[in-house]
Amino acid sequence: MVVARTVELFSTVPDDLEYRAGDIIFAAGDVGGMMYGIIEGTVELQINGRVVEVIEEGDVFGEGALVQPSHLRASTAIAQTPCKLAAIDETRLKFLIENTPNFALEVMRSFSNRLRRFKQAMA
Repeated sequence: MVVARTVELFSTVPDDLEYRAGDIIFAAGDVGGMMYGIIEGTVELQINGRVVEVIEEGDVFGEGALVQPSHLRASTAIAQTPCKLAAIDETRLKFLIENTPNFALEVMRSFSNRLRRFKQAMA
């Protein structure tokens, strides 16, 4: 099961972060240097105040900040439920990709699907 394996990978990231329902994880326009993996909980992504995606345990978000670090966040991420997240910086991302090639594929799938949904939401 991909989700179980992905969550297992996130659990190896030291110092997971906890958010309460309604907490803003990051806002559109913020400079980003981390992506996040959801260990527990649900996160909604918004563009211009409109929910464009709700993601759950095992998924990642904010990866655009590591793909193009000079870019600003395109969306606002809000904890929909109490959440436990793994914060993944560029060094940790490279480690996960080198040691778990399927993780790289999952990140690319997630990023590609999210980009399509964001483009639709902004149209």
